[in-house]
Amino acid sequence: MSPTTEQLLQLDLFTRKVDSLSIPDRISLAYHRARVIARAYGFTARDVLELTPKFWQYHQDLINPLDMAAVTLITIQYNLCAGTLARFLSGRADLQELMEQILNFDVSAQFLLTEVGHGLDARNLETTATLLPNGGFELHTPHRNAAKYMPPTSPQVGFPRVAIVIARLLVDNKDRGTCPFIVWLNDGYHMRQGVQIKVLPRRAGSKPLDHCITMFNHLRLPRSALLGADPEQFAPRPDFHLTISRVHVGTLALSTTLIPILKRAVFVAGKYSFRRHVLGSGKDPKPIISFRTQQRPILQTLSQIAVYECYTQWSIRGFMSTRLDYRVRHGIATAFKAVVTHAAQASLFALAERCGAQGLFEYNNIIESQLEARGISIAEGDTLALCIRLASELLLGRYSMPAPKDSSCMLAQYEAGIYRVCKKILKSLHDDHRSDEYNTQILPHCQVLVEAIGHRMAYESARDTGIDKDLLALYEACVLLHAPAWYVESACLDIKSQFECEATAMDSILPRLDKLLDETGAGPYCTAPIITDEDWHSFVDGLQGCGKEQADTVTELNHRSRL
Repeated sequence: MSPTTEQLLQLDLFTRKVDSLSIPDRISLAYHRARVIARAYGFTARDVLELTPKFWQYHQDLINPLDMAAVTLITIQYNLCAGTLARFLSGRADLQELMEQILNFDVSAQFLLTEVGHGLDARNLETTATLLPNGGFELHTPHRNAAKYMPPTSPQVGFPRVAIVIARLLVDNKDRGTCPFIVWLNDGYHMRQGVQIKVLPRRAGSKPLDHCITMFNHLRLPRSALLGADPEQFAPRPDFHLTISRVHVGTLALSTTLIPILKRAVFVAGKYSFRRHVLGSGKDPKPIISFRTQQRPILQTLSQIAVYECYTQWSIRGFMSTRLDYRVRHGIATAFKAVVTHAAQASLFALAERCGAQGLFEYNNIIESQLEARGISIAEGDTLALCIRLASELLLGRYSMPAPKDSSCMLAQYEAGIYRVCKKILKSLHDDHRSDEYNTQILPHCQVLVEAIGHRMAYESARDTGIDKDLLALYEACVLLHAPAWYVESACLDIKSQFECEATAMDSILPRLDKLLDETGAGPYCTAPIITDEDWHSFVDGLQGCGKEQADTVTELNHRSRL
């Protein structure tokens, strides 16, 4: 946790009530929050280019769940845009000046890659940048399906908009591959001539942001707009994965934001469970936390947080290791995303459900985060698509992931078992990995295989770090129960024993539950009114009411309006 961001919580930007604000005002608030958070961190070109500890620390900051719209803006600004631009600064004074504007958040920077008709297959995008005789370019959207999809691009006062647009370079009617271009979209008030947008409706349950569909109509760009080599000297096509390499960084970085999301959610659900009492069959009310069905998702989430914090640091080291094949490094990020996004979805659902009717409201910080987490599972590489690619390459023997340190570990045994089954199926197929057989018999199991790899690596990283043995045991027990039949069949661990492992771990942790909730550090960042009686009474007092006097006033006003 950064002490700088906790100080930000006292600012009006974070204390004001937002429910009464209009959607445009809430969107504007997200931009100003993003600017304040980014300036508090003070990112440099080195931070984004070399992926310093500060870069990774930001994504794990507890301020992020307060406004995931601001997170979206920051991660696009610094990872995708500044990170891409940083590779081209040498000898370009104009780009260095732009970089300073981006780093200081004087402008809003966006990254336009995916298109309406080309989401997961972004390599086949159709936006074109044609080299003109004068050396400049003409940027054009040839049809509606080639429109850039989702990045926020509408005018926002105080935030002139620039973008890195990935387009297909055409030289003498020949396709030279996809390249990045610097394009100014608007001045904060008006769209640039030749740039058209359609603002999308608000995403379900998320903090509002001006997500857009963006199109270009024969927009003229100077020669300096192209990032990279001279277009006339492009003999080989530029490496597409190098062009979008910052998306691969985001696969890991953005996924780590799920850890503070889980911390805030479990803090709210846990504290509410201590506060909420039921009478039941006895004469004395008892807190709902006394029921195992209430304890279970809270304790499980705490074990996940403890393990995933270790797994985060291990994955960062692996991802940045120059000794590993880049495909393996991307595989590490993919496995991390697969495991943590799946776990976050399940845990956030369970935590919201255990809050009953209170779990249905955004103001209690859980169901909103659940819907935001769904966006994270898609952003910077759809989780399932990433798993299909990784599992396929592993099964085809193109490379391998880091081997288990202890092959006798239960999770390592399961990983090896799933791999053997998939490999056996693959050998039985008559056609290659692009066949219908592969589609029906292998693809549905790719994510299961990748998650098995990820769970094993997560467990090993936490065990090697020396985290609380009871939290580690509970994590292992919960993972075993993802596939209980396999352990019965292949590891001679019957269902009753699996249940007992989980129960024993939970019994060991339960006496420390309230302390563990406080140790998440999420308290100052939670705004849910259900945490304490005082917060709840204050919340209710601030709601719009309609008692007898108010009802009479409303009736009189309605009567007058009809006269």
